[in-house]
Amino acid sequence: MRVVFIEDVEGVALGGEVKEVKNGFARNYLIPKNLAAPATHNNLQRMHKFSKDAAVSRAQRLDDMKEIANTLEGTEVTIEMRAGANNRLYGSVTGTMVADVLAEKTGVSIERRLVQLDDPIREVGTYEIPLRLYAEVSASIKLTVYATGTDPFEMVAEEDENQEQTRISEDTDTPEDVIENDEIVDSGELISQSTDSEQGKTVEDDPEETPQE
Repeated sequence: MRVVFIEDVEGVALGGEVKEVKNGFARNYLIPKNLAAPATHNNLQRMHKFSKDAAVSRAQRLDDMKEIANTLEGTEVTIEMRAGANNRLYGSVTGTMVADVLAEKTGVSIERRLVQLDDPIREVGTYEIPLRLYAEVSASIKLTVYATGTDPFEMVAEEDENQEQTRISEDTDTPEDVIENDEIVDSGELISQSTDSEQGKTVEDDPEETPQE
């Protein structure tokens, strides 16, 4: 079916554009939600108005999403899950769960699809979760998944301590074998130089034998 879009539909078309779409998509989704209309003569005459109105809505939505991004950026949320001794969860944390707990803490509701989880989370731990709120508008939140009966703050503190110790170890760790090899080489050179010096001294200091008459 050929339709003219009244509003922007992400990944499909912008308001004011005319496109051919599947009949079911148009009749069951676009038209009932007033996102598009059949491309009749009258509706095509209104294309310019649809495009202008959509541009205004687009600019307003961009401003709204930038404000939401500023509100959500750096937010820390926690989710409690049952887990086994190996820190594996009995179940998984999904984007919908993240969106729900985020709305509960901040009062800002976002769609599940805006939570950029490549795969469900299946282990306890701390995760940086990106949010794609709008074109060129994103934010990042910190999610701590902890096992039932444990303290999430203690877990985070322990993780931070372990990361700090690892960082310090990596910064200060010097390959011992390199040092040892250098020392061996240096010592060998010193020994060689010392031997050569002593041999030279011995030759010079030994008196020449003179034939006896």
